[in-house]
Amino acid sequence: MGGLWWWVWAESAEEIVLACAEVKVVTTPETVERAETWALEEVHLDAPDPNPLSDFRAQRDAQRGQPGFGVLAGRDRVYLRGQEDGDEAVYLMEFGPDGRRLRQVEVGPDGGAVKTTEEDCPFNPPFDLYDPQYASMEIDSTDFEEAWHRARPESQG
Repeated sequence: MGGLWWWVWAESAEEIVLACAEVKVVTTPETVERAETWALEEVHLDAPDPNPLSDFRAQRDAQRGQPGFGVLAGRDRVYLRGQEDGDEAVYLMEFGPDGRRLRQVEVGPDGGAVKTTEEDCPFNPPFDLYDPQYASMEIDSTDFEEAWHRARPESQG
């Protein structure tokens, strides 16, 4: 699984994240150096529509006026409780400041719980912590830690 990559011209990485939903701005020197060999398309953040960022900007604009917009962004740790459509399991998740899942507890319908870490997930895309949908899913760190300590490691399945 991959993503879409562009060279984006903007005043700062923060300006890009504030203007566009579901983006991760890569600034590590190693990744930038690798990407320089990829012949990526260049786009200016303020380019007229349509452009490759138009849909991401429209999504962010729609989010901006909603309650909870950006309340989780910029935190050292974020804890969420969620459930996927059609799935009976409940997921308690810990995220770092970049929106990547650090730890997770999956609680099954029978109450059994399995814990995993970022090392257990070969694909760990970042969550957009500006997205207001996640604000209502926030839980306290103690709730997460209690579930984490009760859960068994995935390898003990």
